[in-house]
Amino acid sequence: MIDLQAPRLTRWLRGHEVKGRWYEPLWQPEVDLGDDKVYLSFRDLLEARVASRFIEKGLSPQRVRLAIGLAREVVGDRPLSTSWLKTDGRAVFLKVLKEADGEPELMNLFSKQYAFNAVVEQSLRDVEFDGPLPHLWWPLGKRSGVLVDPRRSFGQPIEYETSIPVEALANAAKAEGSPELAAKVWDVPLAAVRRAVRFQQQIELKKAA
Repeated sequence: MIDLQAPRLTRWLRGHEVKGRWYEPLWQPEVDLGDDKVYLSFRDLLEARVASRFIEKGLSPQRVRLAIGLAREVVGDRPLSTSWLKTDGRAVFLKVLKEADGEPELMNLFSKQYAFNAVVEQSLRDVEFDGPLPHLWWPLGKRSGVLVDPRRSFGQPIEYETSIPVEALANAAKAEGSPELAAKVWDVPLAAVRRAVRFQQQIELKKAA
């Protein structure tokens, strides 16, 4: 769902060496079972997605690493999964309060200058926050009708109206031969099954691309 190859993610979370220089992990994963594998929590998943999107927007991995370090000095650990960090593809901005009772403004982490909120795109636009921390994620946008809630279904993507994992509904449609029959078997609205099938198809297309 985050369009990120496993080797790159492993380098980010374990650190890596390039031409004799060691690069520390971008952040420490929340889950470590001591078996030399990389496990992603809900917050890890969102942070990986943001780092990937920053690079897609045109920031170099070195600039992303620098931005994380600078932001960490201001907001503490794991700034990628807060609502305070944004990018426009050229710089990284941190939402800050210049005055205790004032409106938040965006500061360019690299130049230390302030920018207008309107010119900066939110990389976490499909994420809902509870305060500064991520709460819900709509992987393909709210219109898809599929969300990820770490408190339900072990963090699997679920159809929002029924809270049923989309994989289960999509598999049912395949097994029964049609969304209509699957909806009857599961006793759910036909639209819910169609949303699940459409989501699975889009995810599979992304993986194949």
